[in-house]
Amino acid sequence: MRLLITRPEEDAEPLATALAARGIASLIEPLLTVADVAGPAPDLAGVQALLVTSANGVRAFARRSPERAMPVLVVGDASAAAARQLGFTSVKSAAGDVAALARLVAAELDPRNGALLHVASSKVAGDLAGKLARAGFDCRRQVLYQARAATVLGPKTRAALDTGAVDGVLLFSPRTASTFARLITDAGIAGACRRMTAYCLSRAVADAVSGLAWRGVVVASAPNQESLLDAVAGGPSAP
Repeated sequence: MRLLITRPEEDAEPLATALAARGIASLIEPLLTVADVAGPAPDLAGVQALLVTSANGVRAFARRSPERAMPVLVVGDASAAAARQLGFTSVKSAAGDVAALARLVAAELDPRNGALLHVASSKVAGDLAGKLARAGFDCRRQVLYQARAATVLGPKTRAALDTGAVDGVLLFSPRTASTFARLITDAGIAGACRRMTAYCLSRAVADAVSGLAWRGVVVASAPNQESLLDAVAGGPSAP
């Protein structure tokens, strides 16, 4: 089996290693390129904890601030691993999605102890601030990075898709999924999906590629990388 990895480069290499450990070959084609947004260092006055909804967020924060002792609550285990690797000493993972992160915050923190700082991209999925506001929290969002969507598929990836050398594609976000759908359609090779399985982190991701005709669509049982890899092991299913 050979799978197409569409994650940003920093996340793609560890994923390729994890696949190789399971005997699965991969081809990397980052569909989002991450870049820092110019601006001041994060203002942490009155902030009791950081909220992180992607590994890119914690990396961007670490490049901008030396703070490592403040509690960090993250959406998933990959983000938690990135935070720990960067030296953050108090990290808790929701092991899920934005709703799971909001539940973790409500269980672990008290609104009376200060604001929350959500370090984020210029585009966010889900209404984290709204969910937390309803629980009484002051959640501030600071944009530290942006993810630019690819405008064309690389020649190696296009050739592999066109010749049937890819068995499936791993899709981790609705934006990545919609970018893939646009690029493969623009390239005139959308028919390649009939030979492939779309492995999707969530139903929202699957919905973003529902306009393509797939051999199968598999949705992870939980919105995290380990569950998606387990879904790969389970094989294709009908859309």
